Amino acid sequence: MNTSTFGFWFLASASSAEPDTLPGTDALTMGGDLAAQMVTSLDEFVAEAVADSVESRQQLWNRDYCSHAAYAASIAPNRERFRQYIGCVDERLPIDALHYTATTAQTAEIAKAADYTVYAVRWQVFDGVEGEGLLLEPDGEPVAQVIALSDADWTPEMLVGLSDGISQEAQFARRLAEQGCRVVVPTLIDRADSWSGNLKIGRMTNQTHREFIYRMAFELGRHIIGYEVQKILALVDWMSRGENPPPIGVIGYGEGALLALYSAATDTRIDAAVVSGYFQSREAVWKEPIYRNVWALLHEFGDAEIASLIAPRTLIVETSRGVEVDGPPPVRDGRAGAAPGKLVSPPVESVKMEFDRAHALYKQLGVGQNLSLVESEGGVGSPGSDAALTGFLNALGQDQPIGPSGTPPQERRTGFSPETRQHRQFHQLIAFTQDALRQAASRRQALWSKADRSSIERWQETCQYYRDYLWDEVIGRCPPPSVPANPRTRLIYDEPGFKGYEVVLDVWEDTFAYGILLVPKGIKPDERRPVVVCQHGLEGRSQEVVDPKIESPYNAYGAELANQGFVVYAPQNAYIGQDAFRVIQRKANPVKWSLFSLITRQHERTLEWLAEQPFVDAERIGFYGLSYGGKTAMRVPALLDGYALSICSADFNEWIVKNATYDSHYSYMFSGEYEMPEFNLGNTFNYAEMAWLIAPRPFMVERGHHDGVAPDEWVAYEYAIVRHLYANLGISNRTEIEFFNSGHEINGQGTFRFLHRHLNEDSLSCGE
Repeated sequence: MNTSTFGFWFLASASSAEPDTLPGTDALTMGGDLAAQMVTSLDEFVAEAVADSVESRQQLWNRDYCSHAAYAASIAPNRERFRQYIGCVDERLPIDALHYTATTAQTAEIAKAADYTVYAVRWQVFDGVEGEGLLLEPDGEPVAQVIALSDADWTPEMLVGLSDGISQEAQFARRLAEQGCRVVVPTLIDRADSWSGNLKIGRMTNQTHREFIYRMAFELGRHIIGYEVQKILALVDWMSRGENPPPIGVIGYGEGALLALYSAATDTRIDAAVVSGYFQSREAVWKEPIYRNVWALLHEFGDAEIASLIAPRTLIVETSRGVEVDGPPPVRDGRAGAAPGKLVSPPVESVKMEFDRAHALYKQLGVGQNLSLVESEGGVGSPGSDAALTGFLNALGQDQPIGPSGTPPQERRTGFSPETRQHRQFHQLIAFTQDALRQAASRRQALWSKADRSSIERWQETCQYYRDYLWDEVIGRCPPPSVPANPRTRLIYDEPGFKGYEVVLDVWEDTFAYGILLVPKGIKPDERRPVVVCQHGLEGRSQEVVDPKIESPYNAYGAELANQGFVVYAPQNAYIGQDAFRVIQRKANPVKWSLFSLITRQHERTLEWLAEQPFVDAERIGFYGLSYGGKTAMRVPALLDGYALSICSADFNEWIVKNATYDSHYSYMFSGEYEMPEFNLGNTFNYAEMAWLIAPRPFMVERGHHDGVAPDEWVAYEYAIVRHLYANLGISNRTEIEFFNSGHEINGQGTFRFLHRHLNEDSLSCGE
């Protein structure tokens, strides 16, 4: 339909029966809750990407099987990316010795067996962070050196036989010490929630200790997994000192098996690994506890691919009865907010399927014999079967089979509390991560040092790298729309000043975007109006933004803007349905996507369609979002230059601090919004840097003094960084902030003036 035809239709419609659809679109006949259906379609789209990742990740590998040296060189980039993804990024302190843990009341020697002595030890990892655990030192020269890793809810004492809790058959640390191995058993962060919170500010949660550390660390490019791998590698540093040290192996069960697999994949000094009760197809990792969520994991790595980082070294996969965890600690008075997630024993068939994929890679390298599958009592037995331990010892240079189990040593300590040690280990990682938070601004400054502020043109040119980085490495770039938009509409509003239509646009096969379009009455033939895309917040609906009859914090600002002459589009974003959308985030992260990967593409399709409308000026499309819509205002316009300006309402603040601080009740650390952390955002983009990507386009912040999102000081501090850039570029008139004396809502005063001034000052009245 050409412009004059549309104008004739629109003028005629004022005095005739209203068509049910917008001209140039098909009739929308879908019924039910379109927003919920859209979320379901996105979930299915991501689920398909997860399933496809097994095949698609192969393009990221370029293995050279000509020799072991060539193979190691060819997978070195994959190994480095793996280290980055698991947060294994901080430089460790040098280590010359383990330190005995002793007091005036207790020596470090805590038990004596026939052929070895047990010591309480600690070792330095980072400044302020130590590993702690038990050292089992043989009476003679060690035949091998072993790092034995229990599940997170087992103590080192259990694995050695000093305390009850597990069967003697599962005490593989003790059994290896009986064979003449030097064994170190580190303490792992457990799944209790005793200290998950901050009593000083009265905020506690039911998050496990592992989840609590994960949340703050993930935002800063670290991970509870990476921290514990670093503790293990610090032991490898110690064990590797001197000339011709005994061979080094790692063996683990449950959470310890994950760490054994990841550590051996990360460090080639580890000669052999045993992984028990963990190895399997990993495509359902989104169902597991969130502290196992690793950004881009399935994009490049399944367990088989991680195993290929260990090749040609020995890896033994043991099927055993895996750890069963039914969820986080229970919600109770004053404690909530944990992410859902369960652990079930790996199905034997899943283990075998993934093992076969890994074995094919080992065979191509000519070392198929170095990867073996061992079943402990048909896959339901205890970890550390005789077959697994014998194979492990053989790989470490010992030809004889494992001997019979001896008598566990007797604990000499009195009054020892593993909880005290756990508390110490937990808070060391909290303090280290909070220090990383304090350093994040400096890291961002270093990253952005190549952005050229000498002119607007140079700024735009040099910012393209950062825009691509944000999209590719932080938000995640999913495929662009792959099918025609096939727009469908239906009339749902006929107000004195505008008509409103529901709109459905296809994005991918069986996946769509949904929203509501308001078209002001009285548009003249050949007239093109500016558009304001008005974005709802968390659990919001497009109807709340545009329906004048709905009372809400949005104050029907979409309807008011339409009455002032703007074309208005209110997209339905996917953050509705509680865990329904958070599950999408969980599924998306391992394939290197996020919820905003999908939302950005939906907006891309929406902008294309809006630009095609004969009454729209494609050069004057602005964005204005509240709350989670403000979160959208920082991300989507930073990536899509089809937005001519952006207004962030009720969300702009010191975003990295809000996500990662332990010391403020404003922090997401204590809430149930477990989807908020974005991997390594803290070292790359705060809200100021996102606004920099919007520059030189106009940018505004709307802030209510009593908004509970953050204090005024955080907002003003972060905005000052934005304005400083605009001033340096000579365009300070293109940015502003409005404070108003209310809360978490649309104020619609300064922001409306801002829209009129920058989108249509000449042709629309201000309508204050």
